[in-house]
Amino acid sequence: MAEEHHHDPTFYRSPSEAAAGPPEKLAYVAAYSHPADHPADRPDAIAVVDTDPESASYASVVGFTELPHLGDELHHFGWNACSSALCPTGSHTHGDRRYLVVPGIRSSRIYILDTQPDAASPQVVKVLGPEELGKRASYSRPHTVHCGPEGIYVSALGNAEGKGPGGVFLMDHETFDVRGRWEVDRGPQHFGYDLAWHLGYDTAVTSEWGTPDMFEDGLVPQLLLGGKYGRRLHFWDLPRRRHVQEIDFGAEYQLVFELRPAHDPTKAYGFVNCVLGLKDLGSSIWVWHRDGAKWGVTKVIDIPAEPADPDHLPPMLKGFKACPPLVTDIDLSVDDKYLYVSCWGTGDLQQYDVSDPFKPKLTGKVRIGGIVARATHPKAANGKLNGGPQMVEISRDGRRVYFTNSLYGAVDPQFYPEGIDGWMVKLDAKPEGGIAFDPDFFIQWPKSHRPHQVRLEGGDCSSDSYCYP
Repeated sequence: MAEEHHHDPTFYRSPSEAAAGPPEKLAYVAAYSHPADHPADRPDAIAVVDTDPESASYASVVGFTELPHLGDELHHFGWNACSSALCPTGSHTHGDRRYLVVPGIRSSRIYILDTQPDAASPQVVKVLGPEELGKRASYSRPHTVHCGPEGIYVSALGNAEGKGPGGVFLMDHETFDVRGRWEVDRGPQHFGYDLAWHLGYDTAVTSEWGTPDMFEDGLVPQLLLGGKYGRRLHFWDLPRRRHVQEIDFGAEYQLVFELRPAHDPTKAYGFVNCVLGLKDLGSSIWVWHRDGAKWGVTKVIDIPAEPADPDHLPPMLKGFKACPPLVTDIDLSVDDKYLYVSCWGTGDLQQYDVSDPFKPKLTGKVRIGGIVARATHPKAANGKLNGGPQMVEISRDGRRVYFTNSLYGAVDPQFYPEGIDGWMVKLDAKPEGGIAFDPDFFIQWPKSHRPHQVRLEGGDCSSDSYCYP
């Protein structure tokens, strides 16, 4: 009998297996140092948070690995390997879910952190400089990391010179070397942002923000109001690495951002958020889906702006007399039943039943922070909170929802001019719908850093892809 191939027990063949796995006991959080908060001589860090309610250190930071360089601004990091390694096209030398692959969106450095032998104290084992990324892939400003069947995919927002086009590059999941640019034929695609795929349909999807000169000093009002930021989805032949279709949402819809495909590999749909509608400052959620022989999109949720006293608004919004929802992140539960929507502007975190993706039903809502509301938390000691729900992550069983409140260092002060006081919270989610704050889980973030991306031990709802239903 042939020897059975070992694989990490946190690699799951199907979404249902993933949901049945053991709960996370730790969360890893990108913590970036911002010059507005302290002297610019403090490096970014990966914070480790205790998420085990039976632990004496529950809901506290139990590890804080500072990086060896300054000026990175850590962003959307991921794992070296995950459940996609079990796909028919997966590598048999992928190793375990052990290393965090952490990009610095400002520095164009990529850090590899080993979470063994002490998961609460990950250690830097390799650093890739911007010169390697530029030389091998002709890209810069790495943004989002996804563990694929045969390697690590990373989206990038700029070319080697910090202009356009942005795109995607591949890294080796054993050596962590940059293999090269992923696209063979990019077609009309110019802006980069997020990357997702339907492995069962040999299809990749990418979204858009802009080139680095359009956001590194903050959003440019003239470009935003002129409809010049990203507004398109791009569909790709995944194995052939070729662009096959572009969908333009129209100049009214600005900042088409986070991609959340169905986890069920037999389903060919997913959700994407549009941060800002120019007609009314509202946000919207869209479904991409098959439309005959091509792909189509359908708007399924509108979230309106709220009227507001200009005295309570930042300079960028005073003339509009309204607080936009600013939906800057979304996440989809592993069973594809609930979509979570972060309204960074108003302070809402919304839960929708998307069992029918074309007819979402609002099933839960909490409010915390917000440009105007400044809503508090049962455990917050300082009363009114700023920032709002931003990066959101869901446990594999769908029962716990974590989120932080900082968006991006140059954009934070445009909407929260006094600066962001960082925090991280957790919601409890009911299987039948409904969400509520865990009254014991509120982490006031260290003043030296701001929290961003959350990754959960053993995988979460946006880290893994599955090839078996």
